[in-house]
Amino acid sequence: MKPLDPLTAPVDPVTALTRIAWLLERARESTYRVEAFRRAAAVAAAMDPELLRQRARAGSLTDVRGIGDKTARVIVEADAGDLPSYLAVLQSDAKPMTERGQGIYTALRGDLHAHTDWSDGGAPLWEMASAAAAFGQDWLAITDHSPRLTIANGLSAQRLEQQIADIGALDDQLDELRLLTGIEVDILDDGSLDQSDEMLDRLDIVTASVHSKLKMEPGPMTARMTAAVSDPRVNVLGHCTGRRVLSGRGARAQSRFDARRVFEACAEHDTAVEINSRPERVDPPDDLIGLARDIGCLFAIDSDAHAPGQLEFKVLGAERAEQFGIPPERIVTTWSAERVLDWAAGREA
Repeated sequence: MKPLDPLTAPVDPVTALTRIAWLLERARESTYRVEAFRRAAAVAAAMDPELLRQRARAGSLTDVRGIGDKTARVIVEADAGDLPSYLAVLQSDAKPMTERGQGIYTALRGDLHAHTDWSDGGAPLWEMASAAAAFGQDWLAITDHSPRLTIANGLSAQRLEQQIADIGALDDQLDELRLLTGIEVDILDDGSLDQSDEMLDRLDIVTASVHSKLKMEPGPMTARMTAAVSDPRVNVLGHCTGRRVLSGRGARAQSRFDARRVFEACAEHDTAVEINSRPERVDPPDDLIGLARDIGCLFAIDSDAHAPGQLEFKVLGAERAEQFGIPPERIVTTWSAERVLDWAAGREA
């Protein structure tokens, strides 16, 4: 992994608009602002380049549905051969999220938890892949939500089957990145998984997470999680406590369970414990990272990205891994795609 290389003039208008969206996502700006630039990029990409150029020079871009004053200015400046001023400001303001954890961050080669607009992500598959390559990743697992999570537009078996085909078709076109098929599957109340056995068996990666009844009593929650991480199809335990550390209405207390029992099951079944890098999660908490480390668990530093610019969140997970002395060889997201696939299929020695 590496930071995004700043764009310089000349830059294609669509590339400039897309990069602005990524930088806004990285800064966790409002979805409304991000979507304005992503929508304008899609409109501009669909237009005949000569017509786009003519409108830029005639000052009529805002007559096109989906292009507003700010996005039109980006197109005009890029068309003139300049680096758009708004892009220049955002690139200048994009300071490192942290100075620590850089050794582990640069060793990261992939991500086992990322979403697209197939579920509740903000960007299409191709754009997530493009961003992953720009951040220097070697591979990316697409892990959209499972059916029960209707609020997140979880994928039915039929939709997942279509996504698998789309991932395969796009992967065939990529030179700098390998795409893996996957899912963030909901752990149901009894520890079973929210997708058919047939579909789970077809996936490269299964990340399993609890999204409901987070206030379940510790005994049943422990049994629920232990059953899931012991399932031979599960590769990663996602955001294990479910907590959110935001202030106010966004805050959520962590679930209560016997972490030692759950992590011992993870270690026994070669299931990685996710270090979820989203700033509002910081999950697992410090004491649980230390416990999982001491038990001997594998780890996955994941972004849980719901937008391209959020893939860089992994630097925050790398910082925590460094803080707790987790060696890179125990972090599966530092491994090659081939080694990850062997591990996920139970072939890793």
